[in-house]
Amino acid sequence: MITKKNLPRHEFIGLKVKVIESKNKSQVGLKGKIIDETQKTLKIETRDGEKVIQKSGCIFKFMLPRGKSMMLSGDAIVARPEDRIRKKFKEWDIV
Repeated sequence: MITKKNLPRHEFIGLKVKVIESKNKSQVGLKGKIIDETQKTLKIETRDGEKVIQKSGCIFKFMLPRGKSMMLSGDAIVARPEDRIRKKFKEWDIV
């Protein structure tokens, strides 16, 4: 079960996400389903096609099961998905 407490260590593929803040202003407001993740990027399937978003410099709003949502700093999740599981997160990483 994905919760606010375990989201940073959870698999992101399949989750819905929205870009709240970004260094690239054209990405702000993009939303869709995460279809792939690398160390530095999220690939999101949007209405207008697939978009690759840099994690660094962004704030993402993840939609969790049961209608809950959570904002997370992209800088905090810059890591390979398999390495993120072991990473310790600070309270302020979760926006």
